[in-house]
Amino acid sequence: MKRTWRRFAPALAALILALALCPASALAAEQDTGGGNQAAAYPAEVRESEENGVHRIEKVYVLSVRDDPAAIPTADFEREGRSYTLLDVIKNDQTETDAKDHIEVVTLATDTKDVAAIIQQLEPALEVTTEDGYTGTLTPDYPGITVEADGYQTSSRTVTATRSYPNLSDADASLIPKTITDGGQTLTLADVQWQEAGGFYNATANYSGTATGKYATGYTATVEYKGEVSRTSGDTVIYTAIFASHGETRNSPGPQDPSAPADQNSGGGMNRALLVLPLAVLLGGAGFGCWKLTKYMKDKKRGYVK
Repeated sequence: MKRTWRRFAPALAALILALALCPASALAAEQDTGGGNQAAAYPAEVRESEENGVHRIEKVYVLSVRDDPAAIPTADFEREGRSYTLLDVIKNDQTETDAKDHIEVVTLATDTKDVAAIIQQLEPALEVTTEDGYTGTLTPDYPGITVEADGYQTSSRTVTATRSYPNLSDADASLIPKTITDGGQTLTLADVQWQEAGGFYNATANYSGTATGKYATGYTATVEYKGEVSRTSGDTVIYTAIFASHGETRNSPGPQDPSAPADQNSGGGMNRALLVLPLAVLLGGAGFGCWKLTKYMKDKKRGYVK
């Protein structure tokens, strides 16, 4: 047991001492594993100027229209002994929009040629995207609606008419016209009824015939949807964050730029190292003392020490 402790004590002391001497940056990196929810944007250009004793720094960021400008750092920072505060963020949209007139022709199958009824069946607006990338909303040109029949079919029906012929000298069918014209149709005598009155005859003649006609099997309405469509080209937006100095700081540790990552935990790592170092020295000394005591007792038992 004594031999085991004698070997273990120096190793334990060495391990604790190594932990104490770890670089503070490594401890800070170990702590900083969470990070923010969104990575900060980095400027494409930084410009500095001075006017009337006021120093300005302009940071230019080139983002796409899909990027969130909230990623641009806007917090106060220090550089070369001066403190800077955000004055403004200027947005310069580099996108370009091209517009033109556009017509979409729409056809609609209907069972009527009444334009008022057809209008009720149309969509009041039409969202379109052209093959070359233009988009927009079109509306129907109601006065320009045209209606055409899809086709025709022939129909026929029986047409009848009655005529009266009074005061005839005899009940003779030859006295009655064999055909008549009614409504543009030619009808043929079908039968005659006679009635005698005072030595004369009154005839009631019935005529019949076949009328033919055609009707549309359906209609197709054609309407033009008209309007303006547009297309946006380019997706770059340039933001310029303008900072101005508002005073000088003393004993500044050096430039601090929010657009570059900073080691925020280095102080905590150094404090930990300062706390661990005395403990490591103490445990190392205790281990060495135990080893010396064990050696002394063993030597005394063998008679090497009086």
